[in-house]
Parts: sequence; C-alpha cells; structure tokens
Amino acid sequence: MAAALLANVLYSTGFVLEKRALAAMPEVDIRRPARLLRLVLGSPLWIGGSLSLAAGFGAQLAVYRTLPIAAAQGIFVSGLVILVLLSSRLLGEETTGRERYALGAILAALLMVVLSLSEDSDTVSRSAPAPLILTVCLPSLALGIWLYGAAERRSRHRHRMPSTGVEYGVAVGLLYGVSSLAIKGVSSYLTTSGLGGAVVDLLRSPYPYLLLFTGAFGLVMSQAALQRCRASLIVPVCTTVTSLFTAVLGTLAFGEALPHDPVRLALRLAGTALAVSVLLVMPKHDTAPQPPVATKELTPP
Repeated sequence: MAAALLANVLYSTGFVLEKRALAAMPEVDIRRPARLLRLVLGSPLWIGGSLSLAAGFGAQLAVYRTLPIAAAQGIFVSGLVILVLLSSRLLGEETTGRERYALGAILAALLMVVLSLSEDSDTVSRSAPAPLILTVCLPSLALGIWLYGAAERRSRHRHRMPSTGVEYGVAVGLLYGVSSLAIKGVSSYLTTSGLGGAVVDLLRSPYPYLLLFTGAFGLVMSQAALQRCRASLIVPVCTTVTSLFTAVLGTLAFGEALPHDPVRLALRLAGTALAVSVLLVMPKHDTAPQPPVATKELTPP
C-alpha cells in the first residue's frame, strides 16, 4: 500500500513537471520525433519530471509483487486527486464542475475496489503464458496507435472546438496498459537468487520488448498530447483506461481469481463499471481556459 501511494505521488509530480516544461517549448509534433526528443532533453525541468516517473516505475514493480493486479490498479487511481491539486497549484488549470463530479465518481470507484480487498483470500500471480500476453497486447497497441492518429487528423480540421484530450488519453492509456502488464511480467522475474538465469529467462520473454515499444511510442505520443491538452483531464482519462485495461485483462491473463464472497465481488465489479461509465460521459470538447503554448517569434531578416 505504501509503495502504491508513493508511486502515485511520483507519477503525478512527474506529469505536472513535464507539462510545465512543455508549456515553455515550441509546439511539438509526433511526426518529428527527433526534434521532440531534442527539445525535451534540453529542458532540466522535463528531465526532472521524467526522473520522477522513472522512480514511480520502480515503486510500481514493488506493488505488483505484493498486491493483485485489480487491487493495485484501484489504488493507483487515487493519484488523480494529487494530480488535480498539483495541476491547480503549479499549472493554473481549472476543472469544470462536471469534471470534478467525474473525478469524485472515480474516487468512489476506487473506494469500492479497496473495500473488495482481502489479504487472506486474494492471490498474487507470478506468471502468464507468453502467447496469451501477446494476444492481448498486440491488438491493443495497434488500436491505441490508430486512435491517436485519428485524434490527430480530427484536431487539424478548421473551426473544430478544442479537444479536452479524451481521445488522446484513451489512446495513450492503451499503450500504458500494455506497459503495465509488461511491468507485472518483469516483476515475476525479480529474484534474489539465480540472478543470471533470471535475466536470461526475462530476455526470452516478451516483457522487455513490450516495455521498449511502449516506452518509445508512449514518450512521443504522451508529450505531444500533454502539451495540447490539460494535464488535469488527459492524465485522469489515461489513468482510468490504463487501470481498467490492466485490472480486467491482466487479471484474466495472469489467472488471478476474482473474490468469491458475493459482497466483495459486487464491490469490485461495480467499481470497475462506475469508472468505465464516467469515462464514457466525460466531455469531449474543452471549455476551460488553458495556458498558451509558447511559440518562437519570427523576426524580419
């Protein structure tokens, strides 16, 4: 539990620092990844945010070794409160009344998931069949990239209302969902004995390669989306999609049983359904003011 809460703080801090750094940069474009990387790697503030996210990754590894997937995702969603507070204080972003109700509903879903936990009966799985993991992950990666491309094409239409980032959040959330399953898989190879054999077995599994793919594409896609949309909305959408993807498909892939007690089972299923419902009804167009993206001024020769 402590590791999960620490991961929440680190992830929220990392996203807010990256968003603040991106606001001071020229507009980035996923079609020019080399330029994007040059810009972000030249910003000490962005590097600080990425280091915070990397530390959150380490805390997440510890969580997956001690908690069932569904339970861990329920706790990770609590980081949305930290994110909204930091976004308000450090970025000047304001959420609408409808969005605040949506975040409140997500927290209610979190509470349901937490109440469904039982240390005595919940099991933590250590492995999953590689073919099953690939069957789950590869179509999800393709869908995420396609959704992102579709959102990019729609955003270029003239006279279109500014997007809240829901489409971007869903697309990136699918990639991070795959990444989360890969982190769960990597955690199963962590051992204090037979380190050499564990590393060889890990390299024979699909997990490190899924992490590399989602890390590269997720970096480029998330930075462009984060610059254009409010962090206080796009990150909650991304987190919700990631959590639901990991909790549902990860539980099935890794064979972690759902609660047998009817009350606990109802709480876990109701929490998941509530989170999905909130995601579906969130506004698709932005009406809240955003800090302008910095652009370079052109001077006459």
